[in-house]
Amino acid sequence: MTIFSNFLIGFVGAIIGVIPPGLLNMYAAKISMKEGRKKAFLFSAGVCTTVLVQTYVALLFARYIEMHPEVVNVLQKVALGIFISLTIYFFFIAKDTRREVRENSVHSKTNRFFSGMFLAILNLLPLPYWVYVSITFSAFHWFSFTQPALLVAVIASGLGTFAMLAIYVQFFRPKEHQRKFKMNFNYLLGIITAIISIITFLKILNEI
Repeated sequence: MTIFSNFLIGFVGAIIGVIPPGLLNMYAAKISMKEGRKKAFLFSAGVCTTVLVQTYVALLFARYIEMHPEVVNVLQKVALGIFISLTIYFFFIAKDTRREVRENSVHSKTNRFFSGMFLAILNLLPLPYWVYVSITFSAFHWFSFTQPALLVAVIASGLGTFAMLAIYVQFFRPKEHQRKFKMNFNYLLGIITAIISIITFLKILNEI
């Protein structure tokens, strides 16, 4: 049962994380339109390779936190600072997702697989995201940190990321997609991180 729940959380969690239009998914769509789907899928595979590593590192850290509850209070305060910073970033600093991705974001001569890995490395959000998701569901006994179940969640996160990128590659063209979505999705992410910040802050106050 834990294997299945870990797979479901890993897969669905990855899809939710990739749904909002951003650099990675919109660039995959643009590669598909200009260079063909084969190169776009190669780019997506590179992204997923990095995501697998990031998810594994995040879950190992989350497992350590669960095994050492004495550090949870400190990390809650650190997490509060991180999510407040992310909220400020998404509202005031991050580029508008409605803007077109520039052509020179990655040189065209670069191998698409490695360019996908490189761009995914620049995105550090999966690290706190998976720590928070795994610990939250673990509190409800829906997520297991045993080695087999943890690896299943990692693989599922890669599959979920690739599945969502594949949808962008198959069905969306960047310019058309930007016209369709009038909202800056960074604002949506900012709202989410703001809500998480409030919940974390109230939890810290409750424990004082």
